[in-house]
Amino acid sequence: MDSNHTGAKSPAKKRGGRSARRRSREFALQGVYQWLMSHTDPEAIDAAALEAEDFDKADQAFYRELLHGVAEEFPSLEASYAPHIDREVTSLSPIERAILLIGTYELKNTTTPYRVVINEAVELAKSFGGSDGFKYVNGVLDKMVPELRPYEVVKGKNA
Repeated sequence: MDSNHTGAKSPAKKRGGRSARRRSREFALQGVYQWLMSHTDPEAIDAAALEAEDFDKADQAFYRELLHGVAEEFPSLEASYAPHIDREVTSLSPIERAILLIGTYELKNTTTPYRVVINEAVELAKSFGGSDGFKYVNGVLDKMVPELRPYEVVKGKNA
């Protein structure tokens, strides 16, 4: 992802207080973006990530899970969020599309609490996406929670 193209900072730049998982999501976002735009093999994306500044501070296993999981489950991930968007999937900005893919993957395949998944996706959108893209990402992922994590929604209402 070209920082000049999006106006966003590279995840390799130091910004204090980022957890290893946050860094993993940032690197995964770069990888998914590259995969979407150029169809680069995820293994080649991994090789480039290994050379990136601060990649050693990321949770590398989580990064690989996200990148490779999105690539492997791409059609089903898009099918999961497509009913919740107001346009064709291919009309989304590539950054927002990549963030939605990562967020959907996390909601479907990890035990990360849904509120954390959504918050992390919103933070990615604020850092790398368009000016109001974070609102769109938040709305789409939030609509998916009842179908993907109904047990958390019920639990959250009873808390």
